Amino acid sequence: MKKFGGPSFFIDRNDINTDEIIPAKYLTEISKQALKPHLLEDLHLENTIFDPHGQELQEATVLVTRSNFGCGSSREHAVWALEVNGINVVIAESFARIFRQNMFNCGILAVELSASDIDQLFKLEGKVSIRVDTDNEVVTATAEGSNQAAVTCSFSMNPFDMKLVQSGGWLSYADQSF
Repeated sequence: MKKFGGPSFFIDRNDINTDEIIPAKYLTEISKQALKPHLLEDLHLENTIFDPHGQELQEATVLVTRSNFGCGSSREHAVWALEVNGINVVIAESFARIFRQNMFNCGILAVELSASDIDQLFKLEGKVSIRVDTDNEVVTATAEGSNQAAVTCSFSMNPFDMKLVQSGGWLSYADQSF
């Protein structure tokens, strides 16, 4: 079974759209690998200098953000850009419906938490590691080198979508099931 979690990257913004996840000019690429260097290239954050090529994002396997992640067009390329960059979990208050399903289809976990749970995650300081227990539907976040208590949050997911994600996506699920 696939493991979910690892080093985390926090993006404190609502409504991150698919054009910001992967700019439209790269939609002609025919390989996922060609999308890799362009993840979040056009993301704009107020009052923050954001480097899409920074070490923290490059090492992250988990993204934590606010609400309506993946809004905009329904392009699967945005999910592929996350996948090829090793992102296996995105945690947000909410996701655009088609984007969330594309994540499940590609084997990426989309965890929806309440606004108060998201706020607790954002309060952690330093490097944060997040582990997701898909069997028990629990997220545990710890700040490395900190005496802060871990933050633990529960989530729920449709059983079929959970099977898709645990299998590694739709194609792997189909290979294993049919």
